[in-house]
Amino acid sequence: MNLLDSFILGGLQGITEFLPISSSGHLVLGESLLGLRVEDLKSFDVVVHMGTLMAIFVYFWSDIKGMLLTVWHFFNGRMRSDDPYVNLIGYILIGTIPAVFAGLFLEEWIDARFRNIDAVALSMVVVGVVFILGEFVFKYGKKGKGIRWQNALIIGMAQAVALIPGVSRSGSTIVAGLFQGIERSQAARFSFLLAIPAISGAGLLTAAKMSGTAVLEVGGLALVVGFVSAFVFGLLSVSFLMKFLKRFSLGVFAGYLILIGALVLLYN
Repeated sequence: MNLLDSFILGGLQGITEFLPISSSGHLVLGESLLGLRVEDLKSFDVVVHMGTLMAIFVYFWSDIKGMLLTVWHFFNGRMRSDDPYVNLIGYILIGTIPAVFAGLFLEEWIDARFRNIDAVALSMVVVGVVFILGEFVFKYGKKGKGIRWQNALIIGMAQAVALIPGVSRSGSTIVAGLFQGIERSQAARFSFLLAIPAISGAGLLTAAKMSGTAVLEVGGLALVVGFVSAFVFGLLSVSFLMKFLKRFSLGVFAGYLILIGALVLLYN
């Protein structure tokens, strides 16, 4: 992997991690198009995911700071009963459970069967159709009054399904919110905060499984370039999407996923 490859793939990760079009799927497609061995780039995948995690910390710092203060107040006995972050922390913990289970017991099975171009393309088409159905249900169904523990658990299950390359993590969690009548921007905010333990845990788990030569196979400078590229493009991406979802639906992303998936299936 050269530095240009690292920059391109890092930027691809940063953009697609937050836009509901599947970062893992685009990484597989990008690595294949660049002629890189997907199975040799686990260390790079971990680093660029850490770059997008940093972007979440920067964009949602006020929420993250509020949750950290709530935890601090809990341990020193100063937590208020009306603290708005108490429920949010609980919902994030509930929503993280399915991803923890899937990551521990299903990740290798999923990678062995779905980390290839044809599977990624098919997943993209399926997810695009689900987006259309979710928008239809949200438009004509009953609207929810906010996120509750049941909603958090269902959204967490959708996040676990996103371990399949080609299934967008942000898209699957946002559309799970739409199916439950949760507003897009509210579902997106919860989706990205829910991503913090998921991305952190997945990165640590993958890093623990890598051999000592994994970093050397990619190159230290390439990893740095990939991290910075993923962070910068990720910050721009999440900022764009949060503004976009206040006015528009997931329809344009559904069309994109179906088109790209269909083209890959037809011409691969």
